[in-house]
Amino acid sequence: MATILNKMREMKPTPELPAALRALIGKGVDAIDTPALVIDLDAMQRNITRMADFARKHGIRWRPHAKMHKSVALARLQMQAGAVGVCVQKTAEAEVMVAGGVHDVYISNEVIHPHKLARVAALAHQVAAVAGGQLAIAVDSIEGVARLAQAMNDARTRTGKSAIIHVLVEIDVGQRRCGVAPGAAAVALALEVRKHAALHFAGLQAYHGKAQHLRSAAERRETISIVVDDVVYTRKLIEAKGLKVGLVTGAGTGTLVREAASGVYGELQAGSFMFMDADYAANERDPAQPQFEHALFVKSQVISSSATQAVCDAGHKCHAIDSGLPTVHNPDGEALWIFQNGGDEHGVLIPAGSQGYPPELDATVWLIPGHCDPTVNLHDHMIGVRGGLTHGKVERIIRVDARGALT
Repeated sequence: MATILNKMREMKPTPELPAALRALIGKGVDAIDTPALVIDLDAMQRNITRMADFARKHGIRWRPHAKMHKSVALARLQMQAGAVGVCVQKTAEAEVMVAGGVHDVYISNEVIHPHKLARVAALAHQVAAVAGGQLAIAVDSIEGVARLAQAMNDARTRTGKSAIIHVLVEIDVGQRRCGVAPGAAAVALALEVRKHAALHFAGLQAYHGKAQHLRSAAERRETISIVVDDVVYTRKLIEAKGLKVGLVTGAGTGTLVREAASGVYGELQAGSFMFMDADYAANERDPAQPQFEHALFVKSQVISSSATQAVCDAGHKCHAIDSGLPTVHNPDGEALWIFQNGGDEHGVLIPAGSQGYPPELDATVWLIPGHCDPTVNLHDHMIGVRGGLTHGKVERIIRVDARGALT
């Protein structure tokens, strides 16, 4: 990990960075204008180390979701720490990662439109030319498989080169979003994939997103036990048809200890652990889970204050509220204030206790976003601070390369 951090420090700001951001490097946190998205690099490093150690201890692959941080630099950092590659949800995100030198990418989502599939096929051919490169994608329909195969064949005709794309059949294990039912429907899809020379049936996608946010550890444990049963049942049926299920992939920050312990999953897709948001912090921690820390914050400033409340300059335009409002972080101890809805540009701060007081005018307030993924997508850059939020200094500026990569 020390070598990785040295490489991070050696990386120079790119010419595309605004001069004001470049000028921040080496300065104290007080120099950061507000509102701004800030990474505590020390906490992030500890989270990455704990995740890498956890995966190594359990003999399981680790493929974090890059849709969380949307940064090529952070994806490469994770891979240097032991991740086999990254997951993304969008074709555009995959394109950004590959363009940045990340050549093992899994689109853990369905792509149906022929135009998008042409991009997927072009990307598959691009990474196939790189040693160790591969592209994978999820499917949940016969039509999706046929269109994917057609796109791969069209790309082969255009380029005169052949490439293989790894295909995982997604089963709905409780998310009630994409995926086919466990059992016979998944078998039919796997057999359909096998018919096409450019498609390689790689295994099963089995992710239960809703389980990540069940508050009690016992609920999450019980829910994932049902998921594992569904996966085992489906795998058995597929392998009875002579197809090997090479990989079962899924899991998130809320349930990763259960999938890792199952003996069924071969890969973890957890991503939010690296930053940790307020919603994940509301979960009861499973004793077997690594102790992940908050590493992503919105720095804000109090711009108005009265005897009963204060107002900061961080509203909904700089933090997502789909998983609830931010919480207020106190680097020196227990949070003193509660964040309330103030609209697009403002946040209202009230004392956490009856004997408390609102922050004073011009005070710095650190907010922990309710949901890290969409919060990151609201920003062009993240400011990396070393040495803590109170006395730390800006070490680097991290571009949100895939901001707005929605197609």
